[in-house]
Amino acid sequence: MTTKSIRSTKNNSAFLLKTRWLSLPYSIWMIGFIVIPLIMIVYYGLTSRVDNLFTLDNIRLIMDPVNLRAMKLSLQLSLISTLVCLLIAYPLAFILTRSRIKSHIFIVMVLILPMWMNSLLRTIAWQNLLERNGLINTILNFFNLPSLEIINTPTAIVLGMVYNFLPFMILPIYNVLSKIDIDVINAAKDLGANNRQTFFKITLPLSLPGIVSGIIMVFVPSLTTFVISVLLGGSKVILIGNVIEQQFRVGDWHGGSGLSLVLMIFILLSMAILSKYDNNKESRGSGL
Repeated sequence: MTTKSIRSTKNNSAFLLKTRWLSLPYSIWMIGFIVIPLIMIVYYGLTSRVDNLFTLDNIRLIMDPVNLRAMKLSLQLSLISTLVCLLIAYPLAFILTRSRIKSHIFIVMVLILPMWMNSLLRTIAWQNLLERNGLINTILNFFNLPSLEIINTPTAIVLGMVYNFLPFMILPIYNVLSKIDIDVINAAKDLGANNRQTFFKITLPLSLPGIVSGIIMVFVPSLTTFVISVLLGGSKVILIGNVIEQQFRVGDWHGGSGLSLVLMIFILLSMAILSKYDNNKESRGSGL
């Protein structure tokens, strides 16, 4: 081994050591706020309230008719909000990547600007807009139009989810679309493909990783939310997040943790299915 290679090895070792020290604060934060809470949820979810022995009764709470109804409604509204976000985000991201605006930083800033405001304040704003004497109905009444009865309905919750989580769908799709080489698109057109064929054969498959990431980033918070359903759905619309929050509020950590484990398992399975679908699409694309 030469002297130069020895020095290079020592420099790499020193750099790795410094990197580990720099990652120490994040490791402490991750252990304190991610690992330990997860361990507590698993412990309380799999133990009984009386003698703290292993049990599955807390997980079986999901089979209660009220909890099962809340779970089904949460899945339904989450899927609807995710689909609406996708239908809005993909054309918008596609238009932005084809626009003449050269500064990508400016576009990203515009997309994330609403996220600088607290999500609770954004949801309260929608509550004021949709309530019976809110701004929307005031304008409709001014023009002698019928009022909208949206507040405290699933429709209001979907609107709140779409508004709060739409940037999480736009950003990954825009990031993937902006990285597609324009020469690939031009090559497809030179070979005789029209705009429709180019989109479905080239653009859409290449943007699939961004779509999958966006779906995960919208579906997961939509399924677990309880603040939006409380403010926009009131006590008339109960989601599984509200049930879990009520369990913890009354001090039933075991029941709340058991339902949280069910929700966590379902989310992990959904993410695994989406990731597998994404990998299959990528492997087919690379084989063409």
